[in-house]
Amino acid sequence: MAIYLSKSDLIVAVIGAGAMGRGIAQVCAQAGIQTLLYDARDGAVAEALAAVGKGLDGQVAKGRMSADDKAGVMARFKPMAALADAASAGLVIEAIVEDLAVKRELFRALEKYLSADAVIATNTSSLSVTEIAAGCERPARIGGLHFFNPPPVMKLVEVIGGLRSDPDLADALVAFSRRIGKQPIVATDTPGFVVNHAGRAYGPEALRIVAQGIAAPFEVDTLMKESAGFRMGPFELLDLIGADVTQAVMESIYARYYDEPMYQPSAQLAVRVAGGLLGRKTGRGFYDYSGPVTAGTPTIAVAPCAKPKSVWIADEDGGGDLAALLKAAGIATTLGGTPSAHAVCLVTPLGEDCTSAALRLKLDPARTVAVDIFGNLKSRITAMKNPLTAPDALGAAVAALAATGAPVTAINDSAGFVVQRLLAMIVNVGTRIAELRVAEPADIDTGAELGLNYPKGPLALGDALGPSRVLAVLDGMQAVAHDPKYRATAWLRRRAALGVSLHTPD
Repeated sequence: MAIYLSKSDLIVAVIGAGAMGRGIAQVCAQAGIQTLLYDARDGAVAEALAAVGKGLDGQVAKGRMSADDKAGVMARFKPMAALADAASAGLVIEAIVEDLAVKRELFRALEKYLSADAVIATNTSSLSVTEIAAGCERPARIGGLHFFNPPPVMKLVEVIGGLRSDPDLADALVAFSRRIGKQPIVATDTPGFVVNHAGRAYGPEALRIVAQGIAAPFEVDTLMKESAGFRMGPFELLDLIGADVTQAVMESIYARYYDEPMYQPSAQLAVRVAGGLLGRKTGRGFYDYSGPVTAGTPTIAVAPCAKPKSVWIADEDGGGDLAALLKAAGIATTLGGTPSAHAVCLVTPLGEDCTSAALRLKLDPARTVAVDIFGNLKSRITAMKNPLTAPDALGAAVAALAATGAPVTAINDSAGFVVQRLLAMIVNVGTRIAELRVAEPADIDTGAELGLNYPKGPLALGDALGPSRVLAVLDGMQAVAHDPKYRATAWLRRRAALGVSLHTPD
């Protein structure tokens, strides 16, 4: 198989001429490969080729491609009138509806026409490659090639071998992926593979934060972009993908991992799907797209207040950095010791809520405000109140923090703030993928960076934050919430205890 797929005269057949299928076909044709295209719907292939041609015209107009190159790409396409026309193909890539029975029927039909050494790859994003191949005469030649939308733009391809796939098939598909200019990662045949599995932290945990009244969707988005450096906030991403698509993936992975608490879907999102608030494609999701997109009303209205005369800061993780930042802004600060009777008290807990930190440190809850030190304090700061924090104390704390020049978002009490919760869960899910041997640590990071557009992959992110600090956040969250969703993986716990990178193999 490896030899056959590497042939210079390889012919690829793509079955399914929808957005994914035509995009995959375009990538193959642009890589110099003769590409056959088929769709069961009359006229679909003609529509797909017209769309590809129009897109390439845009590339020519921008000077990214010559007219001759465009003509060469289009000349490498050959429409198929029937599945039998795939007989000359050495590789068939299926990109049809995500339905196990329909895919199985297609694969069995293809086997009638293909040569014995031809490979069939499914572009499934959620179904088992092993299950798809189960009804075939030659399951050894069936694997997964999961492209991302839009295929001509997205660099990543997930390569998946089924349990009965030829041992060399994954290597052959990796080589083919590189031949067409893609970055392959190899995943075992498990629910969600790498990318959809890794995505079980960002959106679901953000949905839980909003459902608990801790912050509004636009505040979560703002914090994750400005404080944590993400390109898109979780609710912007949910609206872009579509709530119906996201909810289906969440429910599928949760069910296929037998109700693993870490992957619990959102009841609130299910209601929004039922109500048709799907995001951009329906004009309204977490944001209203009928006109200019606006932020919304802050969760907490902080009354304008003068900067406090003195601020006391707990001498714990991040406390010294916060004290230095406030001193540089001209705020009188005291680090550690006993706070004066009227000082605003700032705490920097890891995983704890403001309430727990105030009680542990024997502080007056009415004068205590927590600050998240996981994010970039020079870009945006999170100030977290507890149920007893006095409005004037919160206002004074916000005024002191704003004196640094960074905007401040005030949120309600939460174990782990917003940024800590989301980053810690991203790392934890990433270490679970490593723990389950779904993929190599480097591939997990590559998948999240290229497939999810994260600024760092989950394991690299955990190393940057510090594995022991991430573990402290998760343990603190679980201690407050008593929720198994936040239990740390053994992969994370061991490496934090040993003081080594999360990329360290067993």
